[in-house]
Amino acid sequence: MATSQEKLDRTFDTEKDAGSLYETPKWSQNGSRLHNRLAQKLLSWGVEERGILPVQPEERTDTHYSKIFFIWLSFNFNILSFSAGTLGPVVYGLSLRDSCLVILFFNLLCSALPAYLTTWGPKLGLRQMCQARYSFGYFGVIIASVINLAVMCGYCILNCILGGQTLSSITNGNLSWTVGIVIIAVISLLVSFCGMKVLTWYERLAWIPVLVVYVVALGLGGKHLGNPPPAEPATASSILTFASTVAGFVITYAPLASDYTIYYIPDAPSWKLFIYSFLGFNASIVPIQCLGAAAAIVATNVPSWNAGYADGNVGGLLEAMLSPSGNFGKFLTVLLALSVTGNIAPTLYSFCLCFQVFIPPMVAVPRYMFSLLATAIIIPLSIVGQHKFYDALSNFLGLIGYWASAFGAVILMEHLVIRRGNFSSYDLRYWNNYHKLPTGLAAIGACILAVSLIVPSMNQVWFVGPFAKTSGDIGFEVAFAATALFYPPLRYLELRFRPLV
Repeated sequence: MATSQEKLDRTFDTEKDAGSLYETPKWSQNGSRLHNRLAQKLLSWGVEERGILPVQPEERTDTHYSKIFFIWLSFNFNILSFSAGTLGPVVYGLSLRDSCLVILFFNLLCSALPAYLTTWGPKLGLRQMCQARYSFGYFGVIIASVINLAVMCGYCILNCILGGQTLSSITNGNLSWTVGIVIIAVISLLVSFCGMKVLTWYERLAWIPVLVVYVVALGLGGKHLGNPPPAEPATASSILTFASTVAGFVITYAPLASDYTIYYIPDAPSWKLFIYSFLGFNASIVPIQCLGAAAAIVATNVPSWNAGYADGNVGGLLEAMLSPSGNFGKFLTVLLALSVTGNIAPTLYSFCLCFQVFIPPMVAVPRYMFSLLATAIIIPLSIVGQHKFYDALSNFLGLIGYWASAFGAVILMEHLVIRRGNFSSYDLRYWNNYHKLPTGLAAIGACILAVSLIVPSMNQVWFVGPFAKTSGDIGFEVAFAATALFYPPLRYLELRFRPLV
């Protein structure tokens, strides 16, 4: 029986099984001289080219564990978190106390999954969707990748709309939402294009001006926030439906969690990465969502806030909160609008990686090229959907929570039940070999079976299931529990025909 270290050493054998897994495929090396010169120039500027190719142990050298804290902090320290908090009182009619309790509890609960998955990056050197091949299979994970690509595009669209709205609000409409959307998208593209080094540097700093903005907003508007108007008594249905929205906001980081930790040393302390990630999520999301709930509740009692908040314009609400400080308030509003780039840029980064899993031959294309593709998709869709923000936000966050819960259940059951939590059981020589990887039928089958229970548990604008009519939306809880229940027996059946790798 081979030891764990021997098996790890075998992982990076580039003989018969592995081939040149850590090199660019030969058929991609015949590009034009112009392209090669451009690529070399970009590399000399520090632009990251690596896509989903695994990172060898000797390349995992980073020990600055606090970086992951700042990535998740800046990821969520923005106006989108604020807007998600407003859904509690505006859409579900919850009081400030009930909204904040839901925000606190469900963020603490649901952020644990992506925080845990960040600890896998140093152990395996694999991007998150590549790691999912060991449960969903080489072809099955393509389905998961398509869904994840749609989710990431959805987040980028919502952020672009918010950023565009906010930029427009300070010009009294002289700058259209459309132009604002383009500005936000282009700035985000430039950051994501450069790769991990620039991204981590940017995320380490991006939250600071946003913190200043929110502190000033609290100082100027705190006297209004202290006396929220009374709300109708909360029902279980409204609480659980808002909880589903909150869960959808944070649990969807699970499919990209380890994308940002694969350069850490292989023996990086898992507890440190988990704590840094967990704190990064909750130090940003919880207070800002609670502030959004408070501002939305009292907006009807403050004429200037109510005018700015017309038609669900979250950027206008924040601009109205900052307006007493005059031109300085406008400057702060610009900073707030730009805060969404801290979310869009890393999302575009993971979009590039996920696209290479979706179409495996694209591994030969430099990662940064897909940032251009993603931006070309996001800008027109943001422009089309810019006047239906609240409908898009509530529906989007609710639906994606179901998918992310099912995905997380499969990944966890594979690791904790099938592989007994043993990272050496992943034979990384076969990360790209569909003959050796699982068929994915167990994972896809478990998700399909779970759908039969998820649908009756859904509470969406366009459909309310029979369970949800009395309980509220419990779709994400059911998605996780049902998938976790169905997956192990199906996977053990699959192992009878294809051995574990």
